[in-house]
Amino acid sequence: MARSALTMTAATFAATAALLLTACGGDGDESSPDDIKGAGTGASTSSPSASASGAADVDRPDVSLPEDLKLVFDFQRPSDADQAAALEDAANYIRALDHGIAQQDPNDPAYQFYSTGGAEKYAKSQIEAWVKDGWTVTGDDRYFNASIDPVGEGKSVLVSFCRNQAKFYSKKVETGKVNYTEENLDSYQKFSLLMSPSEASAAVWQARQIEVQGRVKECKG
Repeated sequence: MARSALTMTAATFAATAALLLTACGGDGDESSPDDIKGAGTGASTSSPSASASGAADVDRPDVSLPEDLKLVFDFQRPSDADQAAALEDAANYIRALDHGIAQQDPNDPAYQFYSTGGAEKYAKSQIEAWVKDGWTVTGDDRYFNASIDPVGEGKSVLVSFCRNQAKFYSKKVETGKVNYTEENLDSYQKFSLLMSPSEASAAVWQARQIEVQGRVKECKG
């Protein structure tokens, strides 16, 4: 089983992003981090996300993964602090999604912490699909060629990156049998995430919308 892709046209994605920015107004407020959905659920303040975003005091949820699952984010850290934080929490959103699948929990607090709106719905639907069919995830999943582009006049950014899931496999929960597949164009995807600071804490960036394109030749190289 391969992770299904949510597809949107570029125009639709841009329009959705504009509407979200209009509805959100500012990119953050003075609310407590405790108000963030999914906070206070066994966070490790020594996690890479906490140190990278300069937010070691934020109680972040657990996004640890099973030993047989390895996520590689081959990203170059931006010099801009906000862009670096947005990129790291975009990676945390991916980690959280896989954490929910590994935990077999469509209501896992981790993805709720790192997403809202359409991106939150996407994560939940993905986890639900894996759980319903009795699958979990294993192998190596690689993300690379990240780019970050400002959106509008606020702090929101569009984070995009490629994915190579050639060695990322589904595994039956009951039997442990792995469904091995051969590398092909389906192995290559492109993710685009609309990221902005959480309304509860500017130290945390959340995915608001997500576009996943499949069979992306430019990611294959």
